[in-house]
Amino acid sequence: MKLIVAIIKPFKLDAVREALADIGVNGITVSEVKGFGRQRGHSENHRGKDDSPELLPKLKLEVAVRHEALDAALAVIIKAANSGRIGDGKLFVVNLEKVLRVRTGESGPEAI
Repeated sequence: MKLIVAIIKPFKLDAVREALADIGVNGITVSEVKGFGRQRGHSENHRGKDDSPELLPKLKLEVAVRHEALDAALAVIIKAANSGRIGDGKLFVVNLEKVLRVRTGESGPEAI
């Protein structure tokens, strides 16, 4: 089992969620976060003064998938989140040692 942590632009959430649902991935956790990557934020000129915010609003998605669904999930996230512009985001893949469903006590891939 794997955990995909995706940092994406907020306006791409619906496209990513729908793309994941289309391949059978129905559960995601979404958090509002702020951060920056190589672009170091963006510069704006407001009333003749440069305003350089350091942290940009992003969404952090956490998606638990079975190992065999990993490549498909990564592919649809990349396709749906891609705007072709700087700051589209990052994906991280983490091994899940154990998953438990609180309501039923199921464990392992069945708990996803």
